[in-house]
Amino acid sequence: MTAPLDFDGVVAPPRANGELLFAEPWQSRAFGMAVTLYEAGAFTWPRFQAALIARIGAWENAADQGLPWGYYDHWLGALEDVLDEQGTVSHDEVATRAHALTRLPPDHDHRDGGHHH
Repeated sequence: MTAPLDFDGVVAPPRANGELLFAEPWQSRAFGMAVTLYEAGAFTWPRFQAALIARIGAWENAADQGLPWGYYDHWLGALEDVLDEQGTVSHDEVATRAHALTRLPPDHDHRDGGHHH
């Protein structure tokens, strides 16, 4: 089961030449975390998309307050929302893991000599 990543409109991830575009390593990890949890059955993809749309909508409504646009900030927020809603993990736990991800060194993913599945 793979995540249906055919987003369009405001929820479409940044792309360059059809490839997903990540400005920083934590963004690709956040993306991968959501896909992995979806594939593990933690939530349904339409629910995640709805949460992402809601997060982006809330940002748009608050845009006049000068909040910077950050697609993957919304992505992580939506992930927190669906996991919290499902009771899979607590919001605090997701937030803690998300913040830990953002602090990993850029070469973290390539240093461990292989991935564990």
